[in-house]
Amino acid sequence: MENQLTSFLTQTLERSATQKGLDWLSIQLEKVSIEGTPSKFFLAFSQASRYFKKEKLSLSDNDLKTANELFTGFQPEFWDQLQTARTVLMLSYPQKKEAWFAAMNQLFETADMNEHQALFAALPLMPFQEELIPRAIDGLRTNISLVFDSIALNNPFPAKYFPEANWNQMVLKAIFMQRPLYRIQGLEERRNPALAAIARDFAHERWAAGRDVMPEIWRLVSPFVNDKYLEDLKKALTTKDELQIKSALLTLRESAYLPAQEILQSYPDQVATLDMDAIAWESIGSEFQRTRV
Repeated sequence: MENQLTSFLTQTLERSATQKGLDWLSIQLEKVSIEGTPSKFFLAFSQASRYFKKEKLSLSDNDLKTANELFTGFQPEFWDQLQTARTVLMLSYPQKKEAWFAAMNQLFETADMNEHQALFAALPLMPFQEELIPRAIDGLRTNISLVFDSIALNNPFPAKYFPEANWNQMVLKAIFMQRPLYRIQGLEERRNPALAAIARDFAHERWAAGRDVMPEIWRLVSPFVNDKYLEDLKKALTTKDELQIKSALLTLRESAYLPAQEILQSYPDQVATLDMDAIAWESIGSEFQRTRV
């Protein structure tokens, strides 16, 4: 699988990277894979920034399909040339467990911001994944959006491996940092009562401070709507914020709570304009992000 993945990533680089960069990478891959010398691997990992740009990969629909077939949830459309080249180098390092962890742990400890981005985004492609869970959880302590996003967004690793408490902590931090929740893989499947309560508490804190509430947070309470959540959603409906109103209506529509369905009857025109659930949430989330720019 590693060979297939390395081949796929290398092929994507060939479409946009310079020939100079590709030639350099080919030489480094031979050194890294055959010699397995940590110092040469670290040097190549660092020097990759001289040969590859932070420009998005050029991918076709077929590429995206292939990526998901190689690893479910793998979304290279959010990757750039530099992190792709670094991932190829990392995957080419000999995967003898003790030596591999010694090298990767040192790399994690000394990496700069862009190197951390490459490492954390590549978690679902790495070997020995379950033993990397503590490393991923520790990475969430960062307040650097680029690094946090590489773990939390467009990455299947957290949804697959994080315990509920750590998952909830990640989602809460995404809310606090105002990151796009619709890009968190597995968000709907891993909604839980504790996370819904956390989202509600956060909304109340924002309201108490006279501040707006991130509209996407209501997605977290949809399966758990009851009287107390209903009051919050009613409040959201009274705002003049179109995204708040849309998110509240969408939450009510997704809820199986009978009083929620009764409230919807008062908003037939607005409900009729809502897209299907996942599409609507992405639309709300992306529009909210645009308003922040």
